[in-house]
Parts: sequence; structure tokens; C-alpha cells
Amino acid sequence: MVLQSPISKAIFLTALGGVTVAAATRASDRQPLPAPSVMDARDAAAASSLPASSSAAPLAAAGGGGAKSKTAEPATTGPCGAGMVLVDGEYCPDAEQVCLKWLDPPPYQNTRCGEYAKPSKCKTARQHRRFCIDKEEYVEPSGADDALPVVGKKWGEAKSLCEARGARLCKESEWEFACEGPEMTPYPYGYKREPGACNVDRTDLGGAEDKLTDHRAAAASFPQCTSSFGVHHLTGNVDEWVERENGVAPNRSALRGGWWLPGRNRCRAATLGHDETYAGKQVGFRCCKDAPPG
Repeated sequence: MVLQSPISKAIFLTALGGVTVAAATRASDRQPLPAPSVMDARDAAAASSLPASSSAAPLAAAGGGGAKSKTAEPATTGPCGAGMVLVDGEYCPDAEQVCLKWLDPPPYQNTRCGEYAKPSKCKTARQHRRFCIDKEEYVEPSGADDALPVVGKKWGEAKSLCEARGARLCKESEWEFACEGPEMTPYPYGYKREPGACNVDRTDLGGAEDKLTDHRAAAASFPQCTSSFGVHHLTGNVDEWVERENGVAPNRSALRGGWWLPGRNRCRAATLGHDETYAGKQVGFRCCKDAPPG
């Protein structure tokens, strides 16, 4: 099923409930929210109906190459072990990030930002963070280069899979710091939303639930979608379960990064409207663990 109108897309996205609904630039933005509202879904649906001149360039299909990067491949051995990256530095809990250019016309102008002011400003004391995080989104341990991230797991199932390998789900602040780095860049790769850098802005979404078109991309794709710490696919591709600090069951869950639709897809945006029983074809995760002393 192809969604033809913004209204039909809004209904679909509201039912699916996987939209990035909160731009968390302040501590208060990370409080529990109700399920995504019609307005939240309509923002994303409107972006998906924009003409090509208003949206990012079309991206490669699942497993495609995406944008290329000249960034050197970061090491994933060392104190964290194979497949994980060390994140060590000063994290800002409350960053001010000012959009200079919105990509979408009113009344949806707060959906996607084309460019943020440089530099971001930290509005509070920084906090030291040192931990290990998966370089890639969680995949089945097949070792195949074209393996796709695991989806359709409830928050508790994702938590158990991480714990089975001696890790844990990432905390919100850990995921956020791994994405934006000490410079607090709104996108993992910088201040401008680069067309084709990450697996985002797909408009051929299909339909709700099982009819959702699967546009997951493999780990080797979209190499430019890498943070300053060397962590890949933190925005776009699949939404990622994280643990909300000080959360209480059944609301310990949050989703970070967004998926392949035209959403906010930035480091400080969060979906907080799903409890721990939610699962979807667009929802994945990655694992973290405490780093050894350094």
C-alpha cells in the first residue's frame, strides 16, 4: 500500500507510533510523554510528502552503499574489546542547539533542521562519562557483512540480549554522548543535515505494521553516518532502545536516533511514548557496558 496523502500518512504514522516526538534539549524534555499525538505524526508525514527539492536526496535501498566518507576506520579493539568503541570525555546534560535553517514549510517547519548554529552551547556543568558502546546496531551473530540490524524486540528482550553477552542497554545520556561527542554536534557527523549521509528521509514507507516497507541498511552502508567517537548508524536506519535514567517499570524505555522516515533524526531527539512492551519493524538497539579504568 502506498500512502498518497498527508492525512493518510498521518493516520499510518500515528498507528505505528515510531515517530521521533521530543527534541530533548532540556532536562524537562526527557520526562515521560503520552503516546505520539496526531500532530507529532503529522509533522513527520508532512515531511514525507514534500517535493524532492525540499527533502534530502533519495538514499540507497537496504544494504546499499549510501554516502561515502574518507574518515579512517576507527579501532574497535582495545579496552572495550572487538566490536565496541570507547567513549571517554565530558558530557553536557543540557545543550543549546539553535536551528538556522528549517527544511520544511509551515506548519511543519520544526521537523527537520538543515543547519544548526556553530558551536552548540552547554548550559550546565559537564559530567565525565567513560563507557563502551557497540560500534554497530545489534545484529544476529552471523558474521555476515550484509547482516541487517535486529528489529521487532520489546525493550526487555533487547535488555536480555545485551546482558547475555555481558553488556547492557545503553543509558540515554550514554547514547546521546556517543552520538554528538564533546562538541555537542546536533547530527553525529556535524551541524548540517547532509543528504544521503544516514539512512533517513525515505518516503516510500508502505503501510502500517507488517505492511511497513523494510528499508534497513547493513552495517557496511552509509559510512559517513559516524560520530566523532567512531560509532556508526546512531541516527536513522532503525530506532534504538535505550534505558531512561531513573525510570521505573514499565516506563524505563526510550527510543533514540529515529529510523528511515523523514523525522528529526538528531542526537538530542527522543521518542518517549512507548512502554517496555512495544515492538516494531523499525525498532532495534545496541549495547553498552562499563569501561575498564583508564
